[in-house]
Amino acid sequence: MASPYADESVLTSTAWVEDHLRDADLRIAEVDYDPVSNYFLGHIPGAILLDWRRDFNDPLARDIVRKDAFEKVMGDLGVSNEETLVLYGDFRNWFAAFAFWVCCYYGCEKVRLINGGRKKWLTEDRPVTKEVPRFPPEPFYAGSPDDTIRAFMPYVRSSLHVRGKALVDVRSPKEFSGEILAPPEYPTEQAQRGGHIPGAVNIAWSQAIKDDGTFKSFKDLKALYESKGVTPDKEVITYCRTGERSSHTWFVLKYLLGYPRVKNYDGSWAEWGNVVKSPIDK
Repeated sequence: MASPYADESVLTSTAWVEDHLRDADLRIAEVDYDPVSNYFLGHIPGAILLDWRRDFNDPLARDIVRKDAFEKVMGDLGVSNEETLVLYGDFRNWFAAFAFWVCCYYGCEKVRLINGGRKKWLTEDRPVTKEVPRFPPEPFYAGSPDDTIRAFMPYVRSSLHVRGKALVDVRSPKEFSGEILAPPEYPTEQAQRGGHIPGAVNIAWSQAIKDDGTFKSFKDLKALYESKGVTPDKEVITYCRTGERSSHTWFVLKYLLGYPRVKNYDGSWAEWGNVVKSPIDK
């Protein structure tokens, strides 16, 4: 048997979700970058919509949603602190992983990720609906921001070439080398310069999953990261372009492998590649 993950409580299977669709203490949410091409074409019955751009990003500042706004989003959708929030999304859980990270940043404890996300649910021909559920508003209270799981640019700068720290660039190899300035899915969303943060190793987020979108085994994940020098004794900082793919890798390292010190640099290359005098390697 494959070794179990360090923390299996944060993952749930598509089969388990289908068996528990009517549980009163469960709230399912699809997290999409583009709801028109995903959620509104059909979603898990009873699933609410969390729009990545609207619900998790501050409308004015280049920042994630504020604590009070996050509480309002959740409460207005009928999510309470007593319910378990089960997240899944498009692009094999990029944006669901980001939502999971934001939930953890604000101290939410009852949150899970569907292993394989939307792709696996549809591939298995499980039930979908276009009906948008409506739940009565609930009080929802977030905790204080947990900066132990988040890195800002000054901290990343201070971590360059520091013994005991590892930077993981989870973008594609062509983004890492600077050959392209944006991922193929979002060609217009590019930084002014290409390349990577000095000292970073490139382990694309997609290397952590199988063809069906589910995570690889503990053994395979351990071998993947340790082979690049990303070991649990180090503090690890993950980054991508805007923080969603790196949230996926943050989830893998922190929960599936049990690394004790993992931060997500959500400013990522959109910030680093545009800031004057930021050092870049190619």
